[in-house]
Amino acid sequence: MAHRAGRPEDGGVQGERTGPEAAAPPDEAVGRRSRAPWRSRRAPTPHQRKRRKLATCGALAVGLMCVGAVGYSVGEALTYPGDDSTEARLAGWAREHKLGAVVDRLENLQYELDPPQVGGSLPSEALARMKATAPAMPVRHHEVPLRASMPSLVTPALPGEGVWRVLSTAHGEPVVQGTYVRPDSDHTSYQAAVAWISGKKARFELHPGVREPGGGFSVPPSVPRGERTGLLATWNGGFKVTDGGSRGGFYLDGKQVGELRDGAAAEVFYKDGSIGIGKWGRDMRMTRDVVGVRQCLELMVDNGRVVPDIDVDSKWGATDQSRMFVPRSGVGVTAQGDVIMVVGQALTARTLAELMQQAGAVRAMPLDMNRAWPSFMSYDPAGDPANPKPTNILDFENPPERYYNQATRDFVAVYAK
Repeated sequence: MAHRAGRPEDGGVQGERTGPEAAAPPDEAVGRRSRAPWRSRRAPTPHQRKRRKLATCGALAVGLMCVGAVGYSVGEALTYPGDDSTEARLAGWAREHKLGAVVDRLENLQYELDPPQVGGSLPSEALARMKATAPAMPVRHHEVPLRASMPSLVTPALPGEGVWRVLSTAHGEPVVQGTYVRPDSDHTSYQAAVAWISGKKARFELHPGVREPGGGFSVPPSVPRGERTGLLATWNGGFKVTDGGSRGGFYLDGKQVGELRDGAAAEVFYKDGSIGIGKWGRDMRMTRDVVGVRQCLELMVDNGRVVPDIDVDSKWGATDQSRMFVPRSGVGVTAQGDVIMVVGQALTARTLAELMQQAGAVRAMPLDMNRAWPSFMSYDPAGDPANPKPTNILDFENPPERYYNQATRDFVAVYAK
């Protein structure tokens, strides 16, 4: 009987099979040929099986620990005190864990999918807010007159646009005033709010946040009960110090977080309650009278003019976010030492700077951006002087009571002198 020739791919030579394979039953030979190449041809010893089991259990344990650690970390971010939204908490967690580039990319994508509306009219609620210029409280105007109307950036002006109204009083004087304008001729369905605060009639305090720049300060991360009498206004801090986003530092009552960088824009708080805004190392520096410093990026307005490099993206945010029409805030100072604060629903770095300059700021700096962070609240003591009622100048994510609760990030509180 003739023998079947062996195939080269079976590992034999053409002709008769020889060696152990020739004696192997057909099923076993097929099994050998179909075995995966990464599997051992020899059965593991008991010692090898034990080692593999230990390695597998170890890998599973490490994996579970990693998942558990991430889960705990995210859970802690979702449950820390404060009024931050879930979206803001997750974005903050990502930035704290070196995922800022991912957050920026997602924000860019969201902006591309849902850009701000061009043209259109203000919503009825915004129109009513703009028209409401009559003071809601008696004012004397003996020492602090109402400001002259701010020229409208869009013509024709709407009723009440650019007209200043009383937001908070001290001793009957309109120490905090505000107005509403449309930020540019293209985005006419959005509002920007401008506040003015008398530098002579108010005192300013810097507060830390529980997460930014963190704990360990003698000043509380809120305006607690017992410390609200005379409260006139509050506004938000700037880009995060702890991840380097602000490109500057934070100093309060002898404790410093980050580096106080020469050339950085800074809010500077003094023992007498006054505030300065300018370039650190040029306009102000550390002295015994300084009790607080909050740096963020660089000046947007200097010597009464919008800075020449206002359109350079790398100075004002990541990628092209400086040119996005998004919620933003900024603060400046006039030649007389009064404070200008701007928050807007759809602003670029340039339009924010132009609004602060238009309102009278000779030096002005950016603060924060996106719906979670910009804020300006005024306070009405009529119902309860020890617990004045807060009002958002514009509606963003957080409630008016934001700074009555523990604040996530630092902020400024303004009191009557």
